[in-house]
Amino acid sequence: MPMEPFTTVTGTAAAIPLPNIDTDVIMPKQFLKGIDRSGLGEGAFHDLRFDAAGRERPEFVLNRPGWRDAAFLVVGPNFGCGSSREHAVWGLKQRGVRALLGTSFAGIFFDNCARNGLLALTLDPTTVTMLMEVAAQPEPAGLTVDLAGGTIATSDGRCWSFAIDAGRREALLHGRDHIATTLTRTESITDFEAGHRMRVPWLP
Repeated sequence: MPMEPFTTVTGTAAAIPLPNIDTDVIMPKQFLKGIDRSGLGEGAFHDLRFDAAGRERPEFVLNRPGWRDAAFLVVGPNFGCGSSREHAVWGLKQRGVRALLGTSFAGIFFDNCARNGLLALTLDPTTVTMLMEVAAQPEPAGLTVDLAGGTIATSDGRCWSFAIDAGRREALLHGRDHIATTLTRTESITDFEAGHRMRVPWLP
């Protein structure tokens, strides 16, 4: 399905430095009962955002004024480990998260991000440490992520470069999922099929 293209995005960065945040923390199991994707934004980080009585935890960054609508999350290592629930990515997107910045992500979660238009950037530890410091400042700090240029910049002029797989980059820039990406290659697929039939005509 069509996705929102990611070209250059500016927004607030929130720091969530805990390591090994799994998909049950990102999207608790009680929010997986629906038959569609609606309402998953409310479930994202639910048990970090609310206590057992349903009261907001004021110390959690996404409950704090200025960070509630953070576009970027600077996260701890091995983010998205655990079960392969795609709902975790859907919920983050519904909360308005456009990119995750960290040193490492669980493999299936990383792939789910790419399939659903959520930019997950694997960065070196030094860069993540500096971005974590920016995001953890007493006042909300803005970042600009330029996917085409491969840069992350702060409002005070600091800038870092990043690399990303070319195929994922193009899909995100144009807002294409895997099906849409395949459809852009229809002519090549048709040519291959015609040539294949000529080379091996005995196959169905």
